[in-house]
Amino acid sequence: MKRTVKDLAGLKGRVVLVRVDFNVPIDDAGEILDTTRIVNALPTIKYLVEKKARVVLMSHLDRPDGYDVRKSLWPIAMLLMKSLPCSVTFCNSLVGDEVKARIKAMSEGSVLLLENTRFFEGEVECSMKLSREIAKMGDLFVNDAFGAAHRKNASTYGVARVLPNAMGLLMEKEIDALGVAIDNPKHPFVAVVGGAKVKTKVAILRKFIEKADTIIIGGAMAYTFLKAKGVNVGASIVDKDSIEVAREIMQYAEDAGKKLLLPIDHIALSRSDKQRVIHTTKKLGGDLVGYDIGPATISLFKKEIATAKQIFWNGPMGMFENSYFASGTHEIAIAIASSKAYSIVGGGDTVSAVNKYKLAEKMSFISTGGGATMEFMEKGSLPCIDVIQEKAL
Repeated sequence: MKRTVKDLAGLKGRVVLVRVDFNVPIDDAGEILDTTRIVNALPTIKYLVEKKARVVLMSHLDRPDGYDVRKSLWPIAMLLMKSLPCSVTFCNSLVGDEVKARIKAMSEGSVLLLENTRFFEGEVECSMKLSREIAKMGDLFVNDAFGAAHRKNASTYGVARVLPNAMGLLMEKEIDALGVAIDNPKHPFVAVVGGAKVKTKVAILRKFIEKADTIIIGGAMAYTFLKAKGVNVGASIVDKDSIEVAREIMQYAEDAGKKLLLPIDHIALSRSDKQRVIHTTKKLGGDLVGYDIGPATISLFKKEIATAKQIFWNGPMGMFENSYFASGTHEIAIAIASSKAYSIVGGGDTVSAVNKYKLAEKMSFISTGGGATMEFMEKGSLPCIDVIQEKAL
C-alpha cells in the first residue's frame, strides 16, 4: 500500500511541496474555461491547511517553449484566493532566493503557488539538478497530480526520489476507482472509445478486449477500422499506418468472442460542396467526410449501453465542438448518464463534453487524467505512483 497524505504526521509548520495538476484551459483574457482539475485538487490542499502546514503548490500548464505570459498560473492563483479559507500568494518563479524567502515568510496554514514548472529548464527532462533544487525548499512532498503521473518530470518524479513523500487524496481516489474498474469489473462491461488516432489507443483496446464484453468505437478513429474492414469511407480521415493494426484488433476481438461495434451510418460533409450541405448517410463515397455518427449508429450504441453494468468512456463520437456534429457525443453522454451502470469518464475532450452537457453529476466517476487514465488502466500503475513510498507497517 502506498503512503497517502493522511499517513503523514507532525505537519504543523512544515513545508509541504504539493504537485497538483492545474493544466486547465485558459483563454487569452485569462479566464479559466474548465475548473474541474482545480476543484478536484482542493481536498488535499484544504487538508494540509487544516493541519497548519505551509503548503507550496506546483503545476505545469500546457507546453510552453520557455516563458509565456499566456501560460502563467497567475489566473489560477486568483481563483484559489476565492476558493480557499486561508492566505494564498503567488510567486513567478519555481526555485531560487526569492522563492526561498517567500516560503520562509509563510505563516502556518497558508498557501503559495509557484509559476508554471514548464517555464524552467530541466522540468520535462526530469533533471535531478532541478529536482534537488526544488526538494531543498520543502520538508515533505505530496503528489496529487494524477493527470501528469505517467510522465517522469522533475516536479513529479524527480522530487519524489529526494524527499519523504506520499500521494494526495485525489491520486488515491483515482487509483481506487480505476483499479477496481479494470481488475474487478462488473459485467456486462461496455467500453466506449472515440477520438482520432488509433495508434494512441492500441494498448488500451487490447486491454478492453481482455476485460470488457463489448467495445464501441466511434470518432475519427472508427474510419480507420471501417477501412480495415473493407468499407468505403470516402474522404474521411484514415490513419493509414494503423490499418493493419486495426485489422489485428478486430480479429483479436473476434477470437476472444467479444463484440466490437463500429458506426453503421454517418453525418458527413462533401469537400467540394460550397453550400456545406450536411448528409446523413449509411454509405460514404467520393469526397464525403464523416464528422459524426448517424442516428442508426446512435440507436445501436445506446441499445448496447443500456445492457451494461459498468461503462468506461474515453473519446468523443465526432467533432462535438461544432453543433452540427455534436449529436452523437451528446446522445451517448445522455445514454451513459441515464444508465444504472457504474460509469467512468476519462480524457480531456470527453470530460469537456460531459461538462458542456451538464451531465457530470450523473456519472459515477470522472477521471482527471487523459493519457494517465488510459495508461493506468492498461498497466495498473504509473511511474509517479511507483516512486511513492510504501506505508509503514
